[in-house]
Amino acid sequence: MEEYADHSLRGRVFERLREDILSGVYKEKDELREISIGEELGVSRTPVREALRQLELEGLVKIIPNKGAYVTGITQADVRDIYRIRSMMEGLCARWATKHITEEQMTELEEIILLSEFHLKKKEACAEQVSVLDGKFHKVLYEASNSRILEHVLTDFHKYVKMARRISVGSKNRAQKSILEHKEILEAIKRKDADMAERLANQHIMNVMANLHIGG
Repeated sequence: MEEYADHSLRGRVFERLREDILSGVYKEKDELREISIGEELGVSRTPVREALRQLELEGLVKIIPNKGAYVTGITQADVRDIYRIRSMMEGLCARWATKHITEEQMTELEEIILLSEFHLKKKEACAEQVSVLDGKFHKVLYEASNSRILEHVLTDFHKYVKMARRISVGSKNRAQKSILEHKEILEAIKRKDADMAERLANQHIMNVMANLHIGG
């Protein structure tokens, strides 16, 4: 039980640090001090050290012997690669969703679209809320693919480009187009048009990438 508790603690520290790096709390080249992080999270240095090693394996942290651990973060090239790969995988996800989606999931996607439009029409449009709803739309779509592997990989990609997504959906013009694209994807899924659903989902992600000016 003690070994499980240690593993669970390390996992929680890892998730917290990864979230803070991907959301911009820690910037590129910031030093991650074991003692400070341990004090902040109320844990010993051991789970922090183990979490930092795991983050290094993911390419988010660079550990320099006798110096410390530094944030490497996600580069523009990384984001571009993720979006290119994600566009193909989102297309596959939409294709599989045409076969496996449930009535409940279709209803949930429709409600997310309606809520997104509601928040966008507000005098003080809430970019944060629209971004959250954008993430929910894709989450339901991943579940609708009926593939645990595809859902896991796409969810991880979603986390890795969190800041970029927020910037993209934060633009009112892009947010409006994004919602329209979500509608078109859902309509294709409802018609059981797998080819169209795949094309639209693929293009949707490429449009997001173009909006971020990271093509090339």
